[in-house]
Amino acid sequence: MEKEEQHKIYKEFKEVVNMTAATLEKWLKTEESKSVGWDSGDGESIGHKSGEHIISILGKKQNELTGPDYKHMQKVHGYVKRHLAQKPDEPKGSNWDYSLKNWGHDYTKKS
Repeated sequence: MEKEEQHKIYKEFKEVVNMTAATLEKWLKTEESKSVGWDSGDGESIGHKSGEHIISILGKKQNELTGPDYKHMQKVHGYVKRHLAQKPDEPKGSNWDYSLKNWGHDYTKKS
């Protein structure tokens, strides 16, 4: 992957992931976090696993990121952008809200 592409992916990821690693880690321990998403086949949702990978990514310096990290960052960006376009009339406390948080985005935070 070219450096320019990595830089673009990194920038887009940082635009949509607006929760800190500590905040996301705390969120993932809640029942609300565990109550949403598609089961990945082992009892844990895809979004929950994504949140764990995001925490790992946030704990790295940019030069420590791997190819799989960049692929996941692209996936996160795409998911959050698509999900934001589907905002329900009553978002607070909804599955939509909880799912977004699993992917590192708190819609109530200003960018």
